[in-house]
Amino acid sequence: QARNAEKAMTALARFRQAQLEEGKVKERRPFLASECNELPKAEKWRRQIIGEISKKVAQIQNAGLGEFRIRDLNDEINKLLREKGHWEYRIKELGGPDYAVSEECVVLHGCSAFS
Repeated sequence: QARNAEKAMTALARFRQAQLEEGKVKERRPFLASECNELPKAEKWRRQIIGEISKKVAQIQNAGLGEFRIRDLNDEINKLLREKGHWEYRIKELGGPDYAVSEECVVLHGCSAFS
């Protein structure tokens, strides 16, 4: 069995090396938004978070979920919303759009942020 494990590790190592050489290693979102210094990347991370929120909202609307799973999903959504706020603040610091103002406008006045 040790030999099979060694083979698997070398195959995994070769695959990882090939990925690194191709430059297709998936970049992870920084833990702190303040660590990001590029506006396009900050926008990318914000979009990624919005996508994650959308998926979790869709899951939470599933009637078959138990109460505890719904509570867990709700906690995860709230955490992502908080993180989205951090990224929006960082985007504004980097000279990008102020998403907080445009969202407030939509909620309070029904105006379109994109018109």
